[in-house]
This record gives sequence, structure tokens and C-alpha cells, in this order.
Amino acid sequence: MVIQKMNLQNGSGLHARPASDLVREASKYDSEILIRNITAPTDWVDAKSILSILTLGVENNHTVEIKVEGPDEVKAAHALAEMVNQFNINHE
Repeated sequence: MVIQKMNLQNGSGLHARPASDLVREASKYDSEILIRNITAPTDWVDAKSILSILTLGVENNHTVEIKVEGPDEVKAAHALAEMVNQFNINHE
């Protein structure tokens, strides 16, 4: 199991477009991938579901935690961390 905390700093938070990109990336992997908002505490939700991600209410400067468990967990966790980093870079 791999668990990562990441701070989202993209101005708009995790709205429809970045959430859709995150779901698309998460769906490439066989591992179970869950995400939750730590800043405004939420339960874990399926990172492969756009509706679930949108219910998290992730705004700019919120910290999310992603938990990945399965056969390709390291690769998936790395790819998702890179994606969140790109959200932050593309905002600057």
C-alpha cells in the first residue's frame, strides 16, 4: 500500500477538468485508488469516479491524501503525484 499527501495549488481546486484528468489517469491502473480531502475532512472515495472526486470539495491550497493498493501501486502512485504536480505547475 502506498499513501501520499499532496497539496493542490492551482487556483481553482479540483474542479471538473482536473478531476476528469485524475480519473482518466487512475483508471489506467489495476490497483484500488482512493482519495480524500484532509483540509476539509472527508471519507475515502474512489479516485476512478468523477462524481466521487467532485464530492470532496477540494479547493485551492487543500491537501489531499491518495491511497493506492494493488499490483501496480508504486507506478500508479507516482503517476498520480506527477499529475497533481502538473496541476500546480500549469497554474503558475
